[in-house]
Amino acid sequence: MTMNVEEEVGRLKEEIQRLGQLQADGSYKVKFGVLFNDDRCANIFEALVGTLRAAKKRKVVKYDGELLLQGVHDDVEIVLLPPPATSA
Repeated sequence: MTMNVEEEVGRLKEEIQRLGQLQADGSYKVKFGVLFNDDRCANIFEALVGTLRAAKKRKVVKYDGELLLQGVHDDVEIVLLPPPATSA
């Protein structure tokens, strides 16, 4: 079963909200190592790094660097950006 990229990015958002800390601006922060080493994430994402890169391209998340490597980048903070404010 393969998910499309939009679905995977949506699931990633849910997992970051589950594992991360809510910030005052409505964003969530989680360390890469926490995401990578989480059993549920391991079961959902075949290629977590690829999903993160796709989410970054779509401006859903931000983090430093291009390619995150388990172990080396465990302390890199991944920020799930707050949804854009809708103006009425």
